[in-house]
Amino acid sequence: MYYDLLARIKNAQMAEKESLTVPFSTMDYAVAKILVQAGYLKNADKKSISRKSCIEIKLAYKDKKPLMNDFKIISKPSRRIYIDYRSLRPVKQGYGIGIISTPRGVLSEKEAKKRKVGGEYLVQVW
Repeated sequence: MYYDLLARIKNAQMAEKESLTVPFSTMDYAVAKILVQAGYLKNADKKSISRKSCIEIKLAYKDKKPLMNDFKIISKPSRRIYIDYRSLRPVKQGYGIGIISTPRGVLSEKEAKKRKVGGEYLVQVW
């Protein structure tokens, strides 16, 4: 799931790794692409290693400090949180991003507000 992906990214950045490889899932790939667009990661590519698909992620640093500090899981399998686009607020006063699963795909909270679409509020990253 996407929260396992975020934990792996955070742990790899704390260990000052350059890149990491995680098993492929459509949701993880969509979340990684949003993190690349937001600047928290350098790159996320789908690779095939001996009939198994995986995501190769290049981590981003600034002055040897990771750009992604932490994350907060909002919607869990035991408790789903759905939000309307009018209720979306900036994360950490604009210094973070929220990731939302909408009928139009997985979007950042800014993009969801611009497209006027709500959905399941997955996670906040800062």
